[in-house]
Amino acid sequence: MCPTKQKHRASAVESASQYSRSGSTATTTATTTTASSIPDWIAESINGGSLRQVDLDKGTNGWASPPGDHFSLRSKNYLTKRQKSPAGDYLLVPLGMDWLKSNSKLDNVLARPDNRVSHALSKAQSQGKSMKSFIFAINLQVPGKDHYSAVFYFAAEDPIPSGSLLYRFINGDDAFRNQRFKIVNRIVKGPWILKKAVGNYAACLLGKALTCNYHRGANYLEIDVDIASSAIANAILHLALGYVTSVTIDMGFVVEGQTENELPEKLIGAVRVCQMEMSSATVIDPLTPPILTAAARGMGCSKVNHHKSGNEDDNQL
Repeated sequence: MCPTKQKHRASAVESASQYSRSGSTATTTATTTTASSIPDWIAESINGGSLRQVDLDKGTNGWASPPGDHFSLRSKNYLTKRQKSPAGDYLLVPLGMDWLKSNSKLDNVLARPDNRVSHALSKAQSQGKSMKSFIFAINLQVPGKDHYSAVFYFAAEDPIPSGSLLYRFINGDDAFRNQRFKIVNRIVKGPWILKKAVGNYAACLLGKALTCNYHRGANYLEIDVDIASSAIANAILHLALGYVTSVTIDMGFVVEGQTENELPEKLIGAVRVCQMEMSSATVIDPLTPPILTAAARGMGCSKVNHHKSGNEDDNQL
């Protein structure tokens, strides 16, 4: 193996080896993960983004994978005692992050022929590999004179267990998704004015607070979150962008558990964005048409005028 591939695989192992069996979804265990066990398409995806993978504590202008225990989610007895507990392992393996720039809003990026992650998986599957793999992507759409998208990718090599909450979310309707899709934020580093505006720790049901468009393909689900659909979220985001090179933030993505058999909550995945530079964005041609397949299903959206999770105490973790 050439030195470049060795370096890329080592980086992929660092990302993938953090996660063991979590909830009902199996991921690679830290004790058994080796360079040879990481599929090429995952290694390629981790190392190929417009933002590189960086050191969790010292890295800048890149992304990292924060430990799940940095997040507090609903515990098994949350419904009776309102207790939360450390989140533990991710359900899915992180594939990295893209920071994209265009002169119009970018929708359904995984269906684009120039998307690097879907291309990597398609290439693997054309060789008969990773036939059961699935990609989960969140596309945070940032409005402005120039449109930006922060796209976070996660993956499963094995099928999502039928009947699990994540399976129901992926294959459910948009009304169900809007009631359950939650982000948990943790500002690791940043000016006090931003912490004051956002809160050091906060949770939000994105499907209720913002317009979310869901794109379901044969082997992926992409959630496009339109920040412009909320004046408050738009204002806070642009405040944050003013300090972006000095801000480090953890973002975790969750399907909210609302019944006892859906608890404890588990992170779908999480990402730490480390002091990003706006100029790092990859410029994308918005006119490139997406690939439409027979397996792709329609998208839907929903928006309400508040930013709180279903319970008031979820706004402060």
